[in-house]
Amino acid sequence: MKVTEKDVAYVADLANLELSGEERAGMVRDLNSILDYMERLNALDTSNVDPMAQVSNRYGIDESKQGSQRFAYASREDVPEGLRKSLSQESALANAPDADETFFRVPKVIER
Repeated sequence: MKVTEKDVAYVADLANLELSGEERAGMVRDLNSILDYMERLNALDTSNVDPMAQVSNRYGIDESKQGSQRFAYASREDVPEGLRKSLSQESALANAPDADETFFRVPKVIER
């Protein structure tokens, strides 16, 4: 599937972006390049490649373990929300530039 300039214009409109003709053409080129590369990756035979939890051993703590076993610490226990420590509403709003007693106030950003 190829991305067309009509597709880019549609998505840009949804995102409220104003793209020049040159920018739209560049997006079409870049997105089609990404899709072409994904097609090349999908064509690779990965049937003999073991699944990996991480692609890098950089952050593995336990050097004595191999592969994804080094990253066992990365998962956490499933704790119900009410039992997890979190910020109080007062703490969360304490440094807000503009807030009332309950909510953050933010400027309106959607004009249409």
